[in-house]
Amino acid sequence: MPNTVAAPVVVVAPDSFKGSLTAQRAADAVATGLRRVWHNADVRIRPLADGGEGTLDALLAQGGKRITLTVRNAAGEPCKAASGVLADQSAIVESAEIVGLTDPAGTRISIENRSTLGLGDAIRSHLDKGAQRILIALGGSSTNDGGAGLLNALGVRLLDEEGDALPPTPASLEQLASIDVTGLDARLRRCELVAMTDVDNPLCGPQGASAMFGPQKGAKPSQVATLDHALKHFADLLEAALGKRVRDLPGAGAAGGLGFALHALGATFQPGAEIVAKEVGLDAALENADWLITGEGRSDEQTLHGKTPYIACAHARSAGVPATLLSGAIAPDALPALSQVFSGCFSPAPGPMTLDAAISGAEVLLADAAEQLARLFESARAATKRPTTV
Repeated sequence: MPNTVAAPVVVVAPDSFKGSLTAQRAADAVATGLRRVWHNADVRIRPLADGGEGTLDALLAQGGKRITLTVRNAAGEPCKAASGVLADQSAIVESAEIVGLTDPAGTRISIENRSTLGLGDAIRSHLDKGAQRILIALGGSSTNDGGAGLLNALGVRLLDEEGDALPPTPASLEQLASIDVTGLDARLRRCELVAMTDVDNPLCGPQGASAMFGPQKGAKPSQVATLDHALKHFADLLEAALGKRVRDLPGAGAAGGLGFALHALGATFQPGAEIVAKEVGLDAALENADWLITGEGRSDEQTLHGKTPYIACAHARSAGVPATLLSGAIAPDALPALSQVFSGCFSPAPGPMTLDAAISGAEVLLADAAEQLARLFESARAATKRPTTV
């Protein structure tokens, strides 16, 4: 007699596989594999992100409008950048899209000459469109200007001893004599700014933006102290001008100090993965679900410190749903710790292969791995549940 046990309800909620697949494409590949086993399965796709590259795509996957803005890249040159407006009319600006570390045009100059002017351009553009709430994803930036460029684009003037304007770059910050905030865009007082980041570093010091993240952006060891000193000088003057101290608040060091500028503007800070999970309706998708599959390009110990798969798993656990990790690679030394959190940790690579081969074949590999996981899941169900018969 035929087995009429219903196919399980599966939530597929990965982050992007950086350098290979967007979160949406990764989720679609997993769904393809699942449906080879359960042809009419209820697969609920919820692409996720943590505030870095891919956040815009993840948020817009569930509705909203993608728009193109003309802004300045990290080198101060005009460029086109994607942005978006969500269904609730909140705007979304992604730092990686405008001043991203992977942008060759913006990073062709050294770190001390890069600026976040383009982020300010994007915020101003959304203010022009009437935005009352703007989400700013802070991950993946190539800059280390403390948000000076963002503030400059929004009306803050950086002045030298003669009262002449200075460019908002790290190289110029030590020449600052005063900061004029009287021209700061007044519309910001009526707009809710939400910074999306999992970074809790302060602006300056050994745990600050320059020391912790500068080398990842191309800063030489000999430059770190100079960059840090420039940010401290900038903070001294800006905090004096605004009458508030925010440099030591959690997240001030995010995105090369962009978090500092956003704190100065009164932004609220929230974990990026949690915001995305809420916006895409992860909890609603988990209702009455049987299984969650999440993943990322590479999982290691950092995954357990608030990365997207960990957040997805936490939501699944709250809903009483087992969560399996399917990542491009899994660090062997992290497997014991990861196994304490996830119901199985898997990589789609069937055997030794080059990174190029893994990247180019990622969709096929993910679909094949998901199919095999589904067959294992189905076997476990068959062993524990007596099927109904007709």
